Amino acid sequence: MALAGTDPGFGIYVHWPFCASKCPYCDFNSHVREDVDQARWRRALLAELEHFAAETAGGAGHKAVTSIFFGGGTPSLMPAETVAAVIEAVRAHWPASASPEITLEANPGDGDAGRFRAYREAGVDRLSLGVQSLDDAALRFLGRRHDAAQARAAIAIAQAAFPRVSFDLIYALPGQSVGGWRAALAEALALAGDHLSVYQLTIEPGTEFHTRARMGALETPGDDEAASLYEATQEMLSAAGLPAYEVSNHAPPGGACRHNLTYWLYGDYAGIGPGAHGRLTLAGHKTAIRQTRLPERWLEQVEAQGHATAERRAVPPDEQIAELLMMGLRLDRGVGRDRFRAVAGCELEAALDTAALERLAAGGFVEIDGAGMRATAAGRLCLNAVLAELLA
Repeated sequence: MALAGTDPGFGIYVHWPFCASKCPYCDFNSHVREDVDQARWRRALLAELEHFAAETAGGAGHKAVTSIFFGGGTPSLMPAETVAAVIEAVRAHWPASASPEITLEANPGDGDAGRFRAYREAGVDRLSLGVQSLDDAALRFLGRRHDAAQARAAIAIAQAAFPRVSFDLIYALPGQSVGGWRAALAEALALAGDHLSVYQLTIEPGTEFHTRARMGALETPGDDEAASLYEATQEMLSAAGLPAYEVSNHAPPGGACRHNLTYWLYGDYAGIGPGAHGRLTLAGHKTAIRQTRLPERWLEQVEAQGHATAERRAVPPDEQIAELLMMGLRLDRGVGRDRFRAVAGCELEAALDTAALERLAAGGFVEIDGAGMRATAAGRLCLNAVLAELLA
């Protein structure tokens, strides 16, 4: 359910850093470990939750929690008992909205009915499946452990267990044609509910794919081909009633991911677990917080001091404006004037390069009116360049 008006909500993000294997495109903070002391990890997550509850008392802690998001890594490797304990602790430490959205990311290979039912009984009401493709050859290329049949079965099992289910797809694979991608989208739409996340494959530094690309062993579609694939995505999903409410996320009205809207509307959220990031308003100042990245070090620090915060700094006003625009212009609704004033303390035109704003509007890349500013379809295709112009 989308948030009403300009209220960004208040979210809790919980990072589970473990995976059964590392995908070659993934630059997330994920790690493969043979043994995980589940009881020890449960205690540590609960301890860090308690720390942030104390930190936000009198500040963001007075806000109702509108979402909890279990991300990773592979949260579907967490015992349901840990998920239930975290949800119970959040409800005990913070007030909750009438119906907070509680999402857990899962791999299709973990999709047995008993496991999914246990997560539902623990309190999860939205499952996000990392399907990535419904083609076996593409799944092998992406290093996924599941096959297409497992993906289809997991979608069906999830839809029987949870009121809301989303799944991810990746496009712009080597040699992928617009016709082939349209056929893949058609199959995905036949299985989808009210939300799809569709991401362009990007080659991130530090990944196996980055190493292959540097060696000339991997070539992805060029900018023009990728743009054509993106445009085909927007056309097909919009026609199917799943328009893009954000660059890569598609849902009908009311179907957006509430937790991610908190990020994109530049709201407050606490980040729990190894490498988790948070943005909290503390003592009237927007504060960026990052937890220790390495799982073993994070665990030791939490056990020693109740938390594993590695970085904590006040976000200066110009950086807040940049972050608000970087996140908000990804949304189809853009950045509202009320929200911009609440963050920046001034009007949009006063904080931006007005000459650049006029050029971008005249060129059809942004729209600005009494409600706020939005990137057009053309602007979202080159959003980084649009932001660089606005913030010059």
